[in-house]
Amino acid sequence: MTDPTARALRLLSLLQGRRDWAGGDLAGRLGVSLRTLRRDVERLRELGYPVQARPGVDGGYRLAAGAALPPLVLDDDEAVALTVALQAAAAGAGAGMAEPSVRALTKVVPVLPARLRRRVEALQAMTVPAAPWSDGGPAIDPQLLVAAAQACREGERLAFTYTAAGRPPAGRLVEPHRLVPLGRRWYLVAYDPARGDWRTFRLDRMSGVQGSGARFAPRPLPAEDAAAFVRAGMDRFRTPTVVEAVVEAPAAVVRDRVGRWVRVTDDGPDRCRVHLETDDLDWPALVLGAVRADFTVVAPAELRERLAEWSERFARAVAG
Repeated sequence: MTDPTARALRLLSLLQGRRDWAGGDLAGRLGVSLRTLRRDVERLRELGYPVQARPGVDGGYRLAAGAALPPLVLDDDEAVALTVALQAAAAGAGAGMAEPSVRALTKVVPVLPARLRRRVEALQAMTVPAAPWSDGGPAIDPQLLVAAAQACREGERLAFTYTAAGRPPAGRLVEPHRLVPLGRRWYLVAYDPARGDWRTFRLDRMSGVQGSGARFAPRPLPAEDAAAFVRAGMDRFRTPTVVEAVVEAPAAVVRDRVGRWVRVTDDGPDRCRVHLETDDLDWPALVLGAVRADFTVVAPAELRERLAEWSERFARAVAG
């Protein structure tokens, strides 16, 4: 391998694939002398890759952890696996990982070769996801998320068909601002030039999403941030039920199990309180059941009645 750039990329891939390399093995893989190998290692160091050298007769090299994550070199299988895993996390399979997964997808998907895109699409088409107990929200196509996120990042007007509740589908052309994962749904905050105002769109009601190619100048959002804008819009149309319960388990344990959907506060070394707002009392019943610990409902009384109904139903199921 004579091209220095190609050789450096190959060296980086080798270093990322195995923890320790003997100098002779690396040089043999690259088809170069040990002197050339040392120059290539130094070139990687200049680019910010922390390559450590082990001196001596049995000396070698390893890629150490640095202050920041360096660019990665992935083979085809690794790229496909990474994309599929990010898509699963973006769809809500990884607690707290949806939003950063979408950001990562907007970087990975545009540079995937066509042959790898086909492999990812085939794997998706032939896979039936098993939704976790906590996934009560509508499924979102990861490609839709990526398209919307890219339009937000690049300042490109976004075209799509939107089906609002109780209304027929209608075409929309908006200036996207931010994506907001809230509760069990994704929302797009965007300025709608046709209506001369800011709007919130549920992604599960969008279809045919595509960039229009037209750029726009950013506008100031009339809210502290996009999440606050979505919450304010939701608050205008609903009066949520506030749920509070005391759970006989440490706060850290409960946060690990259900912290994505509730607010957890300490209430002693082995006790905590959970708080959430909901429009459907079945949802907090599911959440409290998932903490796998004794709990007492503080409010509302209607939730205690709902749990009593569930308890009787479950008891009949066990007895039957």
